[in-house]
Amino acid sequence: MMVLRRLLRKRWVLGVVFGLSLIYFLTSTLKQEERTIRDRTLLEVRDSDHRIPWKVRFNLGNSSRQITQCRNSIQGKTLITDELGYVCERKDLLVNGCCNVNAPSTRQYICKSCLANGCCSIYEYCVSCCLQPDKQPLLERFLNRAAEGFQNLFTAVEDHFELCLAKCRTSSQSVQHENTYRNPQAKYCYGESPPELLPV
Repeated sequence: MMVLRRLLRKRWVLGVVFGLSLIYFLTSTLKQEERTIRDRTLLEVRDSDHRIPWKVRFNLGNSSRQITQCRNSIQGKTLITDELGYVCERKDLLVNGCCNVNAPSTRQYICKSCLANGCCSIYEYCVSCCLQPDKQPLLERFLNRAAEGFQNLFTAVEDHFELCLAKCRTSSQSVQHENTYRNPQAKYCYGESPPELLPV
């Protein structure tokens, strides 16, 4: 213990520790800058040729195309939305991940609980409503105007379904003062504008 204290009092030891710390700091900073430049370049290259494959509208019951697997919104306690835009109760989810279209409560492209501005009170209805084929121009406008902060998130999506899943999640646009929802009844939004601010 005494030897360590004496050693740390020597100026050359402190100089070596400082020098090594400075070298570590500079290399970390340069590596971070290289990553940022590489990510920015990758984003610009990908941006120009990145296109969302939009879902064509078809009814599973009338289609000759057989769907073997569906992705779905997974997280809902009682409701699930599949990638075809169907909302069903969790008990009506088939083993392949698709909603059972023959179940009485299953509906496609349902906008129940959604307001005219594209904000909904239920996440699964937001995703289903967002999947409507007529929402494509709205979503394309959003992608073209996406703020730089959102571009990493929204250029990572591969198709219409993933875009709607990401867009409907609550975001900083849904909150005010970082801790309260602008509209607690309609906090899941696929639209271009944030939820309307409700007076307190």
